[in-house]
Amino acid sequence: MTAAPPARGRRRAPTRIERAAGRAAVLHRPRVLLALLLLLALTCVMLLDGYLRAEVGDDQRVRTGASSSEVPDEVLDGGPILTFPGGQAETVSVPDKTIVLTFDDGPDPTWTPKVMEVLEEYDVPGTFFVVGSMVSRYPDIVEDLVEQGHEIGVHTFTHVDLSYQSASRVTREMEQTQLALAGAAGITTTLFRAPYSSKPNAIDNYSWQVYQQLGEDGYTSVFIDTDSEDWKEPGVAKIVEGATPEDGEGASVLFHDSGGDRTQTVEALADYIENMQAEGYTFTTVSGAMTEQQQQQQPAGGSGTDGPGAAAGAPSGTGDPLQASHRTATGATLYEGKALVAAVTVAEWTVPALSAGLVIVGVAVMGRFGLMLVLARRHHRQRNRRRFSWGPPVTRPVSVIVPAYNEKECIENTLRSLAGSTHPIEIVVVDDGSTDGTAELAEGLGLPNVRVIRQENAGKPAALNNGIRNARHDIVVMMDGDTVFEPDTVGRLVQPFADPSVGAVAGNAKVGNRSTLIGAWQHIEYVMGFNLDRRMYDLLRCMPTIPGAIGAFRREAVLEAGGMSEDTLAEDTDITIALHRAGWRVVYEEHARAWTEAPRSLRQLWSQRYRWSYGTMQALWKHRKSLTDKGPSGRFGRVGMPLVVLFQVVTPVFAPLIDVFTVYSMLFVDFGAALLAWCAVLGVQLVCAAYAFRLDREKYRYLLMMPLQQLAYRQMMYLVLIHSCVTALTGGRLRWQKLKRTGEVGMPAGTGG
Repeated sequence: MTAAPPARGRRRAPTRIERAAGRAAVLHRPRVLLALLLLLALTCVMLLDGYLRAEVGDDQRVRTGASSSEVPDEVLDGGPILTFPGGQAETVSVPDKTIVLTFDDGPDPTWTPKVMEVLEEYDVPGTFFVVGSMVSRYPDIVEDLVEQGHEIGVHTFTHVDLSYQSASRVTREMEQTQLALAGAAGITTTLFRAPYSSKPNAIDNYSWQVYQQLGEDGYTSVFIDTDSEDWKEPGVAKIVEGATPEDGEGASVLFHDSGGDRTQTVEALADYIENMQAEGYTFTTVSGAMTEQQQQQQPAGGSGTDGPGAAAGAPSGTGDPLQASHRTATGATLYEGKALVAAVTVAEWTVPALSAGLVIVGVAVMGRFGLMLVLARRHHRQRNRRRFSWGPPVTRPVSVIVPAYNEKECIENTLRSLAGSTHPIEIVVVDDGSTDGTAELAEGLGLPNVRVIRQENAGKPAALNNGIRNARHDIVVMMDGDTVFEPDTVGRLVQPFADPSVGAVAGNAKVGNRSTLIGAWQHIEYVMGFNLDRRMYDLLRCMPTIPGAIGAFRREAVLEAGGMSEDTLAEDTDITIALHRAGWRVVYEEHARAWTEAPRSLRQLWSQRYRWSYGTMQALWKHRKSLTDKGPSGRFGRVGMPLVVLFQVVTPVFAPLIDVFTVYSMLFVDFGAALLAWCAVLGVQLVCAAYAFRLDREKYRYLLMMPLQQLAYRQMMYLVLIHSCVTALTGGRLRWQKLKRTGEVGMPAGTGG
């Protein structure tokens, strides 16, 4: 009986399924948002980690041979400390018999503490020009430096040559480092040293613009007088010699506390301090040298407020003249800095954990491919032996159950394909409250052995159970209302029932509408991802799912297992596991083929796969006790369930790590190597897919779309699975969802693609 049409002018009341779908849509939006937020957070963490490691782009050095025509001579010939009081460039030299020890590129968790130990042993202060990314990764070391009386300067955030950068990039590099200092030690600083800089006479027109910009912002730029060249690791004696000034002159001396093995630096530093102290030298910081020089230049009784030290020597809140460049961080700067350090801490823990996960996932993925190939080949050879037989041919009639809800576009093709079956069948169409005339259309075809059973809308499991109760034969074949069978499909599908231990048989579902891009992608997935898997599971006797599009069951086995359950969204997986637990064998018959209509839009595809993946999780959870059961139930629990969880839930959930780290490596490490690794993984997948296509006698031309499938389609499947996991963790529930069909899948013209 068809539903009465709505009265003209009145709005039709929504059906129960429409109301349920509406509620589901409202409930799932937050879950989709949560899943997307998790992905966004992961992306941000990866980008932050890559940026911190300063691996974006090429490592560019200072230009050679660039003109210095715009640089004042007094700067080129002046001291190593450059300030801009009143907007005019001035330089300050280190006083005679005075050493300013400066250290670049830290903090380093290994070498900076060792350098600090030497300085503490000799009661000598140092000025550390720190890289912001390193500060944010090792904030405790910076805090210790400040507490021990050492001075801090900015060495940019990513150790980039600022003479190549825009004014905005220069500002960003400085501000980010200041935020890192604020979060690490609660300070900011006015001192700056440019990466790859050396003596003042090396300033060129390009870098001069940077120093002018920073001078206007209140920074004091610090150069060197002597270079230990410890980064070359020339030996302790050479390092000491290179750092020693001539004729009792004062010097700003360059060492490094990061960037490589600094064993020689640490050893040379102790010798150098002893040598300089023996020659009557004293040690101070940059601020200390500026203050001392200012005092020497002032007349007796001068206030000391007009010299260059005033620009960098404003009160810092510490009261220590050796740290006069420090400013106490307050307000937004302080809290933003703490937030930056906290975010970096998360990234520092997350990325190594993800890296370990990537190794596990990679091993699992490659292991799965290898296992599938080996077992699929063995399965193929076993089933295609001339002497292989399930037993005496099964020729008795079977019942074919077709659950249908609003299938008017497809039902005729489905029933006509069944009518052409070479095996005797009865066809039971269970109309689940259709409102589009599906039942009337099925009856009006006038096909023999077709019965139409009507019921109120109750969902697919209820429709199947109704069909089972009304089936006249002991073997029932279940199929979808959008699927067509080949003439010999039913006959091939039921042959395994010659073995009395077989309780159910999975057929070979094929995508019928593969002419579109989405259809071709699903075709590859069906042949490789589903049917190759089924060969493996069949050989291991732990088949997890009989596809709803084509499956055959012993009627008594289904009834013994309690029928098709409404507990999960994946009633096909649910009943398959239930049959395993009841002691029945579930097998795969690759020669029994069904052609089904796959979703045509991304929205429909998302809806279908979401239901599949979430339903699978529900079924696994429902049958979790099989892990500790004995007998056949325990066999599936200890063999089949771990494989399904590993290959269909855990590995796919974490498989995006492969793509995430591929992009990460392309951006921050080595583009060529990352691309080569990705192509290697794709090559392995192509080999597996090609073998699967060979076994199914499919045309290889569809494999040309596989690279694009990996870039687009696979990512969507990842999102679907993550969405399903979020739903499972938050306790959501869905009803049977109806996809829009077109009825374009008809009887195939021939076998294969």
